[in-house]
Amino acid sequence: MKTLSMMSLVILGVFGIAQQSWAAQAYVTDSFEITLRTGPSTENKIVAMLSSGRPVDVLDTQGEWSQVKVLDDGKEGWAISRYLVTRLPWEVQAGRLKEQVASLSAKLNRLENGLAGESQQRQGFATELKRKTEELDALTKEHQELKKGAEGYLTLKTLYEASEKDLRVAKSELSKVTEENKNLRSSQENRWFLSGALVLLCGLLIGGIAGRQQKKRRSLYS
Repeated sequence: MKTLSMMSLVILGVFGIAQQSWAAQAYVTDSFEITLRTGPSTENKIVAMLSSGRPVDVLDTQGEWSQVKVLDDGKEGWAISRYLVTRLPWEVQAGRLKEQVASLSAKLNRLENGLAGESQQRQGFATELKRKTEELDALTKEHQELKKGAEGYLTLKTLYEASEKDLRVAKSELSKVTEENKNLRSSQENRWFLSGALVLLCGLLIGGIAGRQQKKRRSLYS
């Protein structure tokens, strides 16, 4: 119903525009054929027969006769004024309107077909958009999981690096302590050796002194 209403308005608009644009011209009246003569009288020679709807320009008017020029072939002559109308004949208007209606119907069919194609295209776009959205959601979820895994990996890496640093420090301290213990043990062995040598030396001195004292006593008693 809406389509028919729109077509009716278009047809009426075209009809109104046609009347305005053709108002300066004249046409042979409806369903009729008239004579075009050399002068404004039935006694003048017939130049041509003009069928209904032939467009002419009115050049002059004398009484009931009009001097006209046929637009499609350029012939000039006189025709009876009452057989000329300023409007486009109904039969011609009807034919043109039928052509316009057929053209509008064809355009409407093309538009409907285009709309159907666009509808299918939109449906295809909607399906593709849904698929892309699902893929994006899956990628987002995977990204979040990878991000969590990366955060855990970075935490473990930080702990490992800290532990490795502590281990290097502990090894360094252990090496220092081992070296200090080695030096201390060497120093203590040296002290023990010197102490033993001193004790032995003292023993030898004491033994030598005691031996000399005994020799002196023997010499005194002998």
